[in-house]
Amino acid sequence: MTAPLQGSLMVDIAGTWLTAEDRQLLRQPEVAGLILFARNIENPRQVRELATSIRAVRPDLILAVDQEGGRVQRLRHGFVRLPAMRALADNPDALTLAEQCGWLMATEVLAVGLDLSFAPVLDLDHQRSAVVGTRAFEGDPERASALAGAFIRGMNAAGMAACGKHFPGHGWAEADSHVAIPVDERSLEQLLAQDLVPFARLSGQLAAVMPAHVIYPQVDDRPAGFSRKWLQEILRGELKFEGIIFSDDLSMAGAHVVGDAAHRIEAALSAGCDMGLVCNDRASAELALSAVQRLGVKPSPRLAGMRGRSYANLEYRQAPRWQQAIQALRQAQLID
Repeated sequence: MTAPLQGSLMVDIAGTWLTAEDRQLLRQPEVAGLILFARNIENPRQVRELATSIRAVRPDLILAVDQEGGRVQRLRHGFVRLPAMRALADNPDALTLAEQCGWLMATEVLAVGLDLSFAPVLDLDHQRSAVVGTRAFEGDPERASALAGAFIRGMNAAGMAACGKHFPGHGWAEADSHVAIPVDERSLEQLLAQDLVPFARLSGQLAAVMPAHVIYPQVDDRPAGFSRKWLQEILRGELKFEGIIFSDDLSMAGAHVVGDAAHRIEAALSAGCDMGLVCNDRASAELALSAVQRLGVKPSPRLAGMRGRSYANLEYRQAPRWQQAIQALRQAQLID
């Protein structure tokens, strides 16, 4: 008898508080995570209250957000406006500043009761992908690895696990997977020499990885997030990665190549994802939930490692390390 497929769902909500419908969805054991977007966020205290209300329904849920810095920063009013990571690279103290940014970001996210920011971006800046662009640390793989490693050290010091994205690299494909299906025609050898380097270097420091909705036809005809070749053979097998694999949002256009939400979640979990994100489309989330219920999916025990290891109170700005980090970023003219 084969063991049941492991996996779970991460969903979202529409507003700044939970509705009765939200509570019913979050009570389903196959739902193991919730991601917040800008529409869910007003200020730090409101986010903390929302997180508390979510945990009253499901204390074990992983609560996530995209808080990279630069243009991808959902927590804004009452939070530090971190620079885009590409802005760090040319500073003589770039590694120290990257670590400070990781610590600041994680401290603020944890302080409002959330567990995880999907960061850092490990894509390389090849000057081709507008959707990646300044979100990347560097175009040079060794330099990008070093800066991302420093950012991860800061995250970990604050009590947050790190999630590297978008495996095996979204920096070459020009199309935006939110609205199209990007293709990267390079060979596996080229990818191993360039875009895969940060994932390989940092495999032991990453608690999670998020694959790209990009097709690499010289390796597999499916996007990486639906590919056993990429997730099982390369990420798990060759890179020896043992953490969580989160799908990117399965509502994005780059995921539609495998069918409706039911087919997408089944394909993602079958390929090796531990958690599938279905966002900005409640009907699709419910369809995906029905699919995983039919599959008899059980959440991965690895998920426990994604919980925040500490939740600071909202007075964290009085801490000496906070003051030092802010001063360093101001002196480098990276924040106001």
